[in-house]
Amino acid sequence: MPAEQLATKFRAVDTTAICDADKSTRVLDSAIRPRSAATRICGPAFTVRCRGDFFAVLRAIETAEPGDVIVVDGGGAEIALAGELFARGALVRQLGGIIVDAGYRDITYVRDCPLPIYSRFVTPMAGTTAELGELQIPVTCGGVPVAPGELILADDEGVLVIDPARADALLESATATKEAEARVIAKLNAGATLSDGINVAAHTAALLRGEPSALAFLD
Repeated sequence: MPAEQLATKFRAVDTTAICDADKSTRVLDSAIRPRSAATRICGPAFTVRCRGDFFAVLRAIETAEPGDVIVVDGGGAEIALAGELFARGALVRQLGGIIVDAGYRDITYVRDCPLPIYSRFVTPMAGTTAELGELQIPVTCGGVPVAPGELILADDEGVLVIDPARADALLESATATKEAEARVIAKLNAGATLSDGINVAAHTAALLRGEPSALAFLD
């Protein structure tokens, strides 16, 4: 699916609907939080692995293609592997975001930055610049595996990693979920109860009988 079409489909949903559509979706540790004004990410992962040294992150920013999302496996260390200059550099190169499983700094600038930036920590202490690190290899970020080119989707709720081959079908399912939720919300706004929009009674009865059942929206 073309990148712009994918982004358009993602704008119509959110990460919660995607997780509802597929419970096996990889979700980064919730300790990796948005630090910037913008939080929505939709783009392919450009992966980095480094430990206490941020030169590899600089290399990634200068190597990645427009729309790429820099995903940094920093080992969860409480040390900054990027800051204001890297955010500004990524904006110049039109990247899709930066996600760091370690620290970020220069938050005075970053909190109003239009580039989506996520990190595990905020800290003033930066790493060294003496090691090349590794680019575009399978990494672990936020406790989940991320391979180069896998789709990164993020919003205020969290960060997801998606197999690009499954993205279209998954976003279609998420769209259906959002549409069903909208119908329930309309009923609630009109004074109906949750049971008027969700099969609470039928699901309860089936579970009491020991029968397989699923909670579902009602038409």
